[in-house]
Amino acid sequence: MSMQIPVSHMALVRAQAGRSMELGARLSRLIEPTRQASGNLHFALQHSLCDPELWLVSGSWVDQPAMTAYFSSPAMAVFGELVQELVVHSLDFHTFSDVGADQARAGYLSCDAPAMQQLAG
Repeated sequence: MSMQIPVSHMALVRAQAGRSMELGARLSRLIEPTRQASGNLHFALQHSLCDPELWLVSGSWVDQPAMTAYFSSPAMAVFGELVQELVVHSLDFHTFSDVGADQARAGYLSCDAPAMQQLAG
């Protein structure tokens, strides 16, 4: 039996000037279907408190196959539609996987520690 490693996605979506409410309304259609998707642990749509054109779409999944299956679903077509219809000015999309403390420490130790400390300081 293989171990499931939780994964997540995050998209910062900036609306074209004057189209933020339309963007939010259309993205909100993703909420319920995504929360009901197989393997979904959490899904949220958030609107920036400081930037009226900026939206955050985030989700957590039981594992990579569940997230990949969702990305292949018809629900994801909304992103292409929003870009084609010029509702979206920019889209910054990232995926992540959970790491344990040992993995994080190992990654830190493999970096140039003095350079990392200089960046942090």
